Amino acid sequence: MPDARPALPSDLPSLLSLFAASEVSAMVQPPERAENIWREIMGEQAIRVFVSEAHGRLAATCMLITAPNLLREGKRHAFLENVVTHPELRGRGHGRAVVRAALAHAWETDCYHVLMQSGRTDPRVHAFYEDLGFKPGLRTAYVATRPAT
Repeated sequence: MPDARPALPSDLPSLLSLFAASEVSAMVQPPERAENIWREIMGEQAIRVFVSEAHGRLAATCMLITAPNLLREGKRHAFLENVVTHPELRGRGHGRAVVRAALAHAWETDCYHVLMQSGRTDPRVHAFYEDLGFKPGLRTAYVATRPAT
């Protein structure tokens, strides 16, 4: 099973290469803006990015965002975002490794649950999350999008 680790400030170029290969979503441009956002992410205690490597490059990543909470006896809650595995390295445990690392961090920081959403229709994607302990149908997701200007 591959290992996962917290991302380092120096991982940005490799992370952007991973995102470019995965075609999950349009990446931030220009590169200077990505650098500013990455510095902000790296400086935020409530955000953790996890990565897995293979053959000298990033194979997978995910982001965990935790937040304090006045309900649930003060236990934090977390959101899993940006789960990406390089298309050439899928099915080798890298995605599983980064998500497990994120979940372990959530439980270590006293989160009572981790929420995640997927817009993917591929049943293999949903089976992947369910195998990692995510249960569909416990909540209803609503999404507000930014109004067109």
